[in-house]
This record gives sequence, structure tokens and C-alpha cells, in this order.
Amino acid sequence: MDSQHGSQAGFSLVETFIAVSVLTVGTLGLAGVFAVGVQKTTSSPAELLATQKAAAAIESVFSARDSHMVAWTQLRNVNNGGIFLNGPQPLRVEGPDGVVNTADDGVLETVVLPGRDQMVGTPDDVTQTFDGFTREIRIVDLSDDLRSVTVTITYKAGPSIRSYVLTAYISSFA
Repeated sequence: MDSQHGSQAGFSLVETFIAVSVLTVGTLGLAGVFAVGVQKTTSSPAELLATQKAAAAIESVFSARDSHMVAWTQLRNVNNGGIFLNGPQPLRVEGPDGVVNTADDGVLETVVLPGRDQMVGTPDDVTQTFDGFTREIRIVDLSDDLRSVTVTITYKAGPSIRSYVLTAYISSFA
């Protein structure tokens, strides 16, 4: 009289459903991470350009102060009596004053990229303008001899618009 009702081997339907659910959640999470990774990879050249353009703008402000081509009182935005244009501006080549985001700036900046042969300086090179980028330089007085310089580069990365912000402090003492 041996009964086998008490011990049955194998998986139940409920256990199988739970296991499949856990695997599905894990797979969807992995797919999401993969999608973010692909997006970051495709937007990294624009992020690099934004970083470099923000640093160059900060250096431009410091250079203007150090060279004494621009007086300390002029290192402000136009609405505060300075030379830096208000609001986001297209990335233009610096003008005769050597400072970006001022009224005398030139044409849109361009960059030469390698062509099909992946070498710069050959006839198949591609010239690209920075028409999808804007730069804003905001200068705020903190005291008589200290100012905050905030550069915001806004650019399009795929379907989204991103911004890179760099802040530095500048004093009147060169």
C-alpha cells in the first residue's frame, strides 16, 4: 500500500510562471541599459564639442581680462553695461576683440572632419558648421572684484536637446 500522492517531482505551473516573469523583467532591464548605451555613444561627439566650446569661452573671458584689451567694467553682459551679448547665441568665430559672444563676432564656426578615407587634409574632407549649437555667457557680479562666469552650451543630441554648463569665477586681479 504505497501511495505516491505526497511527493510529486517537477515544477508547477505557478513556479514556471514566476521564473518566466523574473527572466522577462531582467531582459527588459538589460534592453533598456543597452538602449541608453547606444544613445550615449551616438551623442558623445556632440558632448565633447560642447565641453571644449564651453572651456574655450571661459578661456576667452580670462584672456580678455589678462590682455587688458577689455576693461574690467566691460566684462559683463550687455544688459549690465558690458560687451557680452545677452541670451543664447550661435557659435560664431570670435571678432577683432578676440572674445566670443560679443557684437563683433564673425560667421558660424566650422570644423573639418575626415572623409571616407578617415584622414584630415585630403580632398574628401567634410566641413560641418555648428548650426545646432548655441552658447550663452552669463556674468554675475558677486562683489566689486569678483564675478561668476557661467557658459551654457545647448546642442541637439538625437531627438533630445542637451545642455552643458561650466561655471568659473574671475577676479579683477590679472
